[in-house]
Amino acid sequence: MAENRETIYICRCEEVTREEIEQAIRDGATTIAGVKKRTHAGMGLCQGRTCRKLIANMLACSRDPANILPSTFRPPVRTVRIDEIAQGDEE
Repeated sequence: MAENRETIYICRCEEVTREEIEQAIRDGATTIAGVKKRTHAGMGLCQGRTCRKLIANMLACSRDPANILPSTFRPPVRTVRIDEIAQGDEE
């Protein structure tokens, strides 16, 4: 894909452009998960912390908000160190 100064990246981690997300929405994506499956937006290092709100806004602007399904994003309850997982449950 040829890049120019007009290219707008929505997901910087995965280098997904606004155009790619708009195409995913035209192809039938009605949720952030649907956009994610089609474009891999939100699958990078930040796990969607940067682009999730932008994608939700694009979905809301392109469709009747009553027809948009809620996001299934579930943040971790707390961070866990690898050695805690390796040791197992002490209870």
